[in-house]
Amino acid sequence: MYTTCIFCHGDLHRNEAIEEFPVGRRLAFDGSKGRFWVVCRRCERWNLSPLETRWEAIEACERAFETTRMRVASDNIGLAKLKEGLELVRVGDPVRQEFAAWRYGDQFGRRRRRAMLITGAGVTAVGAIVAGGMFAGVSMAFVGSWGHMIGAWQQRRVVLRTRDEAGDPIRIQRKHLYTSRLVPGEDATGWDLQVDHLPGWGNRDRTGKRKNQRHTMIVRGSEAIGLAGQLMARANHWGGARKSIQAAVARIETAGHPEAFLPQAAEMAFRDFRHSGKTNLSSKKIENLSKPIPGSLAGLKVDMRLAIEMATHEQAERAALEGELKELEARWREAEEIARIADNLFVPESVDSFIAGARSQVDPQAPDTYRSDPASGTPGRQQDWSP
Repeated sequence: MYTTCIFCHGDLHRNEAIEEFPVGRRLAFDGSKGRFWVVCRRCERWNLSPLETRWEAIEACERAFETTRMRVASDNIGLAKLKEGLELVRVGDPVRQEFAAWRYGDQFGRRRRRAMLITGAGVTAVGAIVAGGMFAGVSMAFVGSWGHMIGAWQQRRVVLRTRDEAGDPIRIQRKHLYTSRLVPGEDATGWDLQVDHLPGWGNRDRTGKRKNQRHTMIVRGSEAIGLAGQLMARANHWGGARKSIQAAVARIETAGHPEAFLPQAAEMAFRDFRHSGKTNLSSKKIENLSKPIPGSLAGLKVDMRLAIEMATHEQAERAALEGELKELEARWREAEEIARIADNLFVPESVDSFIAGARSQVDPQAPDTYRSDPASGTPGRQQDWSP
């Protein structure tokens, strides 16, 4: 059982109300689909729980939800707060608008409030510095150059450290979000992710200096889904208002499904990029960009950026669920095989022969899995290993 958020690596904390699942201060569950999440109170992301710890926890949460009076509920989604302080989100069969409001509204809203507070504090600090500089006789040119240095530092900040397709470490800076983008895939229904980056910390030239030459890589498949979700979270650091969230959900609903929306988003991003007039910029101009290129991860409209983050998150979760289903199927086949062998160990061979003979008399076309041994003529068994 994990205790940290898989997105921000923050502590998920503990609860004493659900014995079967003591991790988390807000738990969300869907009994009909067998899904169980721990909501991180730091980044508001929903962490899908491991399969083996899920079912008993869902039953315990269902009982706790029904017995508490401190709850609000609609036909599809309900929220209950236990005396211990644990919050439970009970998911039924909501429409996408309602589900998105619960699942993404908190995290996008919190990002928005935090960004506004930071910006307000920054403006106040700059105002104080300007006023102090004027009082002390410092020139405005010096104050302006200081502000420019802060902006350049922000652009060079590393927003993600990961590895490329060869396994080498790479750094993705905030300015790389100005040029990285979704691109149409090789087939008409797919999409890829084009990411600009710098070599990792271990990459140094002969003089010992770290290499700072921009590189570009194309990421495909499940790796693209995971990386796009992480980068869009950085591009959406301003979060989104309720109106933007509703517009983002509407985009996904128009496409019909997150899986169908992402190729459409790649086509739109490619079209915006192609019409921007900045497809042939020199390396120097790219390094000195002050605004995102249209069609880039940071250059899309707010609702489009939010929709891409939602879609990649749900695609990643769906892939995890499909992987669990395959694991379940493999476990079921193994258990079925063991049960078949165990059952046959306690049945005498004479009984098997009698059943086979009676079955052939009732239905001559029925498969006979218990046939005589051609060498000795005695009844024998032909094992059927299919589940």
